[in-house]
Amino acid sequence: MAKAGSSNKIKSRDNILDYILLVVFIFIIILTLYPFLNVLAISFNDPIDTMRNINFIFPRQFTLSNYTYVFKENDLMTPMMLSVARTLLGAGLGVVCTAMLAYVLSRKDFYFNKPFTILFVITMYVSGGLIPEYLLLMRTLKMGNNFLVYIIPGLIWVYNIILVRSFIEGLPIALQEAARVDGANDFIIWAKIILPLCKPVLATVALFMAVGQWNSFMDTYLYAKKLPTLQYVLYEIMESATIKIDPHAAEQIRNAVSPLSVRMAITIIATVPIIIVYPFLQKYFVGGMTVGAVKD
Repeated sequence: MAKAGSSNKIKSRDNILDYILLVVFIFIIILTLYPFLNVLAISFNDPIDTMRNINFIFPRQFTLSNYTYVFKENDLMTPMMLSVARTLLGAGLGVVCTAMLAYVLSRKDFYFNKPFTILFVITMYVSGGLIPEYLLLMRTLKMGNNFLVYIIPGLIWVYNIILVRSFIEGLPIALQEAARVDGANDFIIWAKIILPLCKPVLATVALFMAVGQWNSFMDTYLYAKKLPTLQYVLYEIMESATIKIDPHAAEQIRNAVSPLSVRMAITIIATVPIIIVYPFLQKYFVGGMTVGAVKD
């Protein structure tokens, strides 16, 4: 009887702890979702109501005028195609280049392994700055208003190289040795053994690079204004959004837009594609981050 009583006490304590954890997790979820729901609500809210600066998670007066202003007043199709193209090409080519370089740096028989690694790491802390980069791309390489200016400068990220290299170093070296005995060269080993085993970390790197390419707009401002991407156009819309309301014109008030509501609508437009893609890479994301971070 005593054992049964003690076990019941333990179960009741476990149940209490479970309820406490449930409350804590629900609170964390609310804190996490509130900013996004607030942005979503403001983007669909009536502009006059938004001007009252009331925090909410549901539109008090639902309207599509903010999205209508963004899409109808501006031609977004071409910028969107450019953003999709730079995201797909930039992320795809970036993953391939990163995987190649990481494989080379992971090879123990590569004589310049450590010097090159140190050189790459230094660039994470010290850079030439914006002016040398601008002169290199615009005057030396003549890449102004060229689509390649979106792709080539972002092919290699040092952090991604270290992440993939650490992952490769954690793979059994016997697989590479067995393939080499069978007559496989370095390219075949990389393509048929290393890449399939590196799916988690490569998916993580692809997500990093895709988000970076999709959200980038400063390179458009500096190097390619004739090839405006979606983010740059949305940025210009956000900067130019102003309220011009005649207080005596009821129809104008009803059709007006609020700069804050327009900004929130633009935020949703820019964020939704990444939110849609992320669930497909989530199962690889955690594995790529944790396993790839085991070693330096």
